[in-house]
Amino acid sequence: METKKVISDIQNKWQNVYWFSRMLINNDKYVAIGKEPKLLATIASSLRLVGKESKGKNTLELQKQTLRNIIEERYHRATSTKNRVHRLIAELDEEILTIEDMDVFIMTCENIMLPLFQAINNIPNDDKEFTLNIAKSYLDIQGKDGLATVISLWDDLGVRGCLTTERTEIIRAFTTLRVLLTKDANINEDDKDIVLTAFTQEFERRAAQKRKKRAGGSLEDVTAFILDYYNIKIAKAPEHFQADIEVDNWVKTKDGWLIGISCKRTIRERWKQVSSAEATVLSKFKIKHIFHVVTYDEDLSDDKLSLLGGQRHIFYLPDNSRRLKYASEHIGLKDYVRPISQLINDIKKQLM
Repeated sequence: METKKVISDIQNKWQNVYWFSRMLINNDKYVAIGKEPKLLATIASSLRLVGKESKGKNTLELQKQTLRNIIEERYHRATSTKNRVHRLIAELDEEILTIEDMDVFIMTCENIMLPLFQAINNIPNDDKEFTLNIAKSYLDIQGKDGLATVISLWDDLGVRGCLTTERTEIIRAFTTLRVLLTKDANINEDDKDIVLTAFTQEFERRAAQKRKKRAGGSLEDVTAFILDYYNIKIAKAPEHFQADIEVDNWVKTKDGWLIGISCKRTIRERWKQVSSAEATVLSKFKIKHIFHVVTYDEDLSDDKLSLLGGQRHIFYLPDNSRRLKYASEHIGLKDYVRPISQLINDIKKQLM
């Protein structure tokens, strides 16, 4: 592509669709009015009305003042956002220099931000709705032998279900936007591509944020589900207890001590920072063991097993795991590993 063509594309007014989208959703530098669909709808309809009624006389000035008034009125009581409000208004004023720029801004509010908000809102915040009934079916039929399958399926089905929803939402919103752009005779094919790619880029950025939040809680949910299924009461976490490895749920044993249960894909946390005094700390808080359910155990090295195992951590690995077989036959590691199918029996032994 020739240099002049690249520069022309960069300077194309429709490139602002993406930058307006980023400005409207940014809550650190500006106020995120893009997260308020009613406000966005009011802004867009008001700006269109002014453009129609002004009959070409001071149109841009009237639209800018209307935009400023609506935003200031919305946040006039929120003193903590004063600087961000003024920064947003000032920078929009710098970016919107022509009637065409204002048209791009209005279109961004109506056909990018509002559909994006709805599409992202329709994507689940967690995986449970895709996994609960399937997981229960496995435990109903296979019992404790199905534990490893349930934990693995919970992760895989939840991810697949949410990603399928993402695909459905972006296809629906993308198709609608493409139809709207096709009906607009003022937008050529190159401009359509710019707008559509801006929409897709912003959708993927926000969907990725939601994926990250879901990933943090998916396997935490499965431990709570399994304990509830087997009528094992979840206890409160010990007050003021802090550890370098997170614990999802706690169970109180028959002697009043606690077992912490953590379900993770891998042990990538700060395991090397576990000090030689860790066992003493556990005793101080009356913690008998930390049970780790690990779904992907190839990075579970001998060092991790020996260091954490020596501090009363026990690792539950998939029943057919190569690492489980190896560690179970190792004289220095066999006391620290067990099959996932044994998890509930081990917990119940501590409760009886």
